[in-house]
This record gives sequence, structure tokens and C-alpha cells, in this order.
Amino acid sequence: MSGHFAARLVVAITPDDVGERVSLRRRLVTGEYSDVVGMLESWSGGTLQVRRRDGELVEVPESIVVAGKVVPKQPP
Repeated sequence: MSGHFAARLVVAITPDDVGERVSLRRRLVTGEYSDVVGMLESWSGGTLQVRRRDGELVEVPESIVVAGKVVPKQPP
């Protein structure tokens, strides 16, 4: 498998996106990838806090985020 996939991973969010719904892809210690989708509640001290639809607050270290973007709000 070629490395072309990794070239498409872009972090297109900033701390200015706090309050927006985001989709993050993070690289786990196992080398696998995991996605987190929800409201970006805070981004400080190198940690992003994302509130999932079920209410869970997920803390994601900025250092393991390999891709991220703002996504449309969840329909009511």
C-alpha cells in the first residue's frame, strides 16, 4: 500500500472553531485510527475537548490529531 492516503489527511480546524461540530481522526497508541465527532467545547493546553452526541466528553491530545474538519450540525 502506498503512502498516498496519508497525504490527504488535513487538520482544517483551529481553536477559533470552538463551538462548532467537528470530526477528528486521531492516531491511537496501537497505531490504529479512531474518529471522534461532536461539538468542540474547548481547545487549550494542547488538548481538544469534544462533546459527543451521547453526552460523553472526549479529551484528545492535539499531538495525536491527524485530521480534522468542521462538519454540518446534527439534524434535530
